[in-house]
Amino acid sequence: MDPAERSVADALAEERAYVLAMGGFALELAGGTLVTNERVPVPRFNFVQEVRAGRERQTAFFEKALDHYFQRALRPTFRLIEPAAPHLLATLAALGFRPRPQPLTLLLAAAPASPAPVPGPQPRSARPEELDLLVGFWADERERDELRRAIDVVWNHPDPGETLLPLLLEDGDRPVAAALLYRRGPTAGLHGVATQPTARGRGHASALVAGALRALGADAPEHWAIWDDSGRLARRLAPLGFRPAARWRVFELPRDAQLAIPPPGPPGPPRWRPPRRVRPD
Repeated sequence: MDPAERSVADALAEERAYVLAMGGFALELAGGTLVTNERVPVPRFNFVQEVRAGRERQTAFFEKALDHYFQRALRPTFRLIEPAAPHLLATLAALGFRPRPQPLTLLLAAAPASPAPVPGPQPRSARPEELDLLVGFWADERERDELRRAIDVVWNHPDPGETLLPLLLEDGDRPVAAALLYRRGPTAGLHGVATQPTARGRGHASALVAGALRALGADAPEHWAIWDDSGRLARRLAPLGFRPAARWRVFELPRDAQLAIPPPGPPGPPRWRPPRRVRPD
């Protein structure tokens, strides 16, 4: 594995670790990894990472994956590395999944010397009493309590080798942007970078990211990772050293789709039988 592939693999491992830290789990199958968080049932925490099922084995993979999520009443997304294999595109379309308008791009930056602050308000580490304020950036009423509990646990009781640092940026006395910095292993990820709708377009997100790159000080990781699902971050974060490292096409179910696996069709004879032991007379 060359250095570029290794950095992408490390970023994917960090993303999985982040979901696990938030109370989820990952189930690795031949053909892809099922990342799941039943308590926070949003697509960001329920997705199939790195789908690579072969043509002859994809039926078994998709049946297991869909059964895993549908039993939990979860709607997963499937990520296909670009360029996507034609047989996977055809199968997902037959199952009712549709591609999102924008691909998901992994942006990576090698850990540089602390970048200069972006002009304007600067981010700071959030305080424990601001946890409810932070959660309001990311969750609605349905997921709020579980997400709050998960952040509280990882923030105040991290496992050895992991760090969760909530960041907050204020314009005057008004909180306008927030993010979660999570590190485990050689990569640190910036998750949930969010700006209040009335404060967008003023560079607050860029200032938040620049501040995050300085937040760990001398304990900087090998790489920083951030996920771009809008197609706008790459240009804005290029001055901070971020470059596209990999891109996936993301497939999801329409809101009115029923969570059910299509019938397998009429029964037929088994395609393979184990050899029978010949008994001596």
